[in-house]
Formats: sequence, structure tokens, C-alpha cells
Amino acid sequence: MRRYDLVIIGKGAAAFAAAIKASELSEGKASILMVGKGPLGGTCVNVGCVPSKYLLELSHRYFYARNADLPGIKFGSPSLDFSKTMGAIRSLVQTLREEKYHKVIANYSNVEVVDGTVTFTSPRTVLVETDGRTLEVEAGHYVVATGSRPSVPPIAGIDKVDYVTSDTIWQLDQLPPSTVVIGGGAIGLELGQALRHFGSQVVVVEALPRIIYPAEPEMSQALQSILEQEGITFYLRSRVASIQGGDGLVRVEVMTKRGRALVEGSVLLVATGRRPNTEGLGLDKAGVQLDEKGAIKVDGGMRTSNPLIYAAGDVVSKNLMLETLAAREGAVAAINIFGGHAEMDYLSTPWVVFTHPNLAAVGLSENEVTARIGACTCRVIDLKPVAKAHILGETSGLAKLILNPRDGRIMGAQVLAPYAAEFITEVALAIRAGMTYKDLIDTTHVFPTISEVVKMAAQAFIRDIRAMSCCVE
Repeated sequence: MRRYDLVIIGKGAAAFAAAIKASELSEGKASILMVGKGPLGGTCVNVGCVPSKYLLELSHRYFYARNADLPGIKFGSPSLDFSKTMGAIRSLVQTLREEKYHKVIANYSNVEVVDGTVTFTSPRTVLVETDGRTLEVEAGHYVVATGSRPSVPPIAGIDKVDYVTSDTIWQLDQLPPSTVVIGGGAIGLELGQALRHFGSQVVVVEALPRIIYPAEPEMSQALQSILEQEGITFYLRSRVASIQGGDGLVRVEVMTKRGRALVEGSVLLVATGRRPNTEGLGLDKAGVQLDEKGAIKVDGGMRTSNPLIYAAGDVVSKNLMLETLAAREGAVAAINIFGGHAEMDYLSTPWVVFTHPNLAAVGLSENEVTARIGACTCRVIDLKPVAKAHILGETSGLAKLILNPRDGRIMGAQVLAPYAAEFITEVALAIRAGMTYKDLIDTTHVFPTISEVVKMAAQAFIRDIRAMSCCVE
């Protein structure tokens, strides 16, 4: 029987944050075992945030160089070697995995990293299988951070065709002439826009009435309009009935409100969400409760129903699956394990769809605020009053600010604009600090910037911003 102070199951963002925070709090004295399958870094660095955002950035550079229409400026005709592009993405992944994970964890001599699997045998013991060996381990505490994987729906014929997911698309070396995307969420739209920008004909099939369903309806509709102008076709309120393959094409039978449609593509991308990796962990023997989707139930301090076991990251029952959120959850778990007190603050956690323009959001929606307190006050403005939007030649975006009508406190915000990912944290901090819309107005912003749209949205509660000069307070 081997004994550790802490066993962390997983090797991604949540696992690393938990290991590093536990090492810091114990001054390097806690014995920590980290066990997981696959490469270090988990989803984000290997098949998630890093490769997808790099793919998007490269695709934007290529697309807008070919399609930009600037006064007095004529661009050339850039060429594309998609194989080299994908090779560069894989190279960056390897570099960041080495720099941000392998080299980082090597600095913590109290953390033992093992490639293997873990199964609970009791509420406080596990079996670790690694390199053909089975080790019996007991720990003072555990953090389950096994992440998630793509969820593939049981569509007739899908098991008989080749398809890619957000985990496997990075193996492509040739640009698909046409792509069918099942799923109009963040993953489907980010990868779909990237492929469209490189030249693939893209069709998106979504069962819900609009894309990015957690977003405000006006944001979803505005983003869809922008993507349609770039050439992406959408089937909304549509169900995939069956899939067939042959002659190098995938044929998708789509049931729409207008009837049956047949959509063809050289590549099928399944982007219908992710599911938690809890199978095979023996969590029933550990007394850990799961929700109906198989995710682990936790409280605000990341504690499970077993007081010795914590959980963090995509494996947890929650609405948002984000790398930075997983890291914070891992740190919160470690703080509570080692005698401190910390609670998660999901209300001020921002999320972003990294299309161009970005769709960034934080806090509650208009409907959520109304449901909680019985009333809501909101303002929606476009980018036309923002000078920087005219400088960039991009005035199609929107910003929405959502307030508690009783005291003017900021409850939520959504922004569809270039660089929205870079400044949505301003509103996150405002929500966390309990600030009002007047605090945003009283804060001097840099001119000219797109982030001025946040201040203007606040000013819209007290004046007609169309009748303002620049920088009016």
C-alpha cells in the first residue's frame, strides 16, 4: 500500500492547478501523485484552446487579406499550404505542452506524475494501473480532474462513416473542399469559421432555434448574419435523421421545418458538446454522486459527496467548460483540502466564442435576472457610436448591459465585437465588486478603443448615445 497526502486523477488544467496550489500551500512538503492517460496538459493545450485559436488566427489572416476592402489599399493574393498550416499548429502544441506543463511540473519535486488509470476500490483507496503494474494507493484526499471528451449522438449511420471531432480534426492535412458541421455551439462555429476562411464550403446544422443558445437572442442573430455574409449556410431547428458515405462524400439527411434536405460534404465535423470522463473510475464504490449526465456533483468548494474526494474541471456538473475555470476549480479544491477556505464564483466567470468578431459574455442573461428578482433593465447598443469600430471598418457588432433595476448593479453583459475577449473581464470585475452602471461611466476609458462600448452601454441608461460627442462623460 502506497500512501500520499493527495492523489490527483487527471493531467490537465484542473489537475495542474490543484498540484501547484497544494505544493505552494504545503511549502513543497505534501506528497502528491498525479495520474492520467494521454499527453500532459489535457484538452486545452493539446486539442482545445491552443490549436483552435491558432487555427482561427491563421484563417483570419488569410481570409481578410483576400477580402479586405480598405481605402486606397489593395492586397495581394495570398496562397495557402494547408498541410504546413496544420503542421505549424501541431508544432505550437508540442512547444507549449513542453514549456507550460513538462518543464513546469518538473520544478515540483514532491509531485510524482504517472501515466495510467485509476479505479476507486473504497471511499479512501484506489488501484493505479501503470506500465503493466497495479499499485494499491491510499490518500488523505483526492481530486478527480479527468476532463471530458466529445459527445457523439446516436445518429443512424454515423458509425459507418469517417467523421472528425474537436479532438481529431488536428489530424487533417488537406483542406476539405466542403464541410458539414453538426452543432451550432462555440466549437462548431469556431472550427466552422476557420475552415470557411481557408476556403471550405461550410454548412452548420443545429437542432435549437438559434446558434450559441446561451447567448442573448440578438447576439446570436447578429453573429449568424455576419457568418452568413462570409458564406456559411445554417439549418436551424433541424434534426439529422441519418448519415451515409460514399464517393469521398458524407451525405447528411436533415429534417427541417420545411421538410427533408440532403446536405453533402467531404468532411463531417461532429460538434454536439462534450461529456464527462467518469466511466471506469469506480466512483460508486467511493460514494461519489453523479448527475443524470454522469458528471460529478460538487458544492461551491468543489467537495463531492465523499468528504475526502474533490472534483474540478470538465468532469464537474456545471454549465461552463473552460480552461481557466477548470484551473480555478483545481486551486479552490487544493485550498480547501489544505485548511483554507475558498468558494467558486461562477457569476463573474466570463466566456467567449472566438469567432471574428468575438462573442463575449459574463454574468446573468436578461431572462435569468428577471427570473431571479422579478424584473430587469437592459440596454442594447451597436458599434456605430464607437470611433474605433469605424477605424477598423467593423461596425456590425452589439453590446448589451443587464442591470438590477432596484439599485443599478451590473448583473450581466454580452458583447459581439472585435477584441471582445480582451476586455470582457472589465465587466467580470465590475460584477465581482458589486459595481453599478454609474461606476462604468465614471471610469475613464482609453480612446479610441472597442472597449469604449462597455462605457457607452452604461451611458445609454441616462442619455441618447447617438447624440454624444467623443468621450462625453
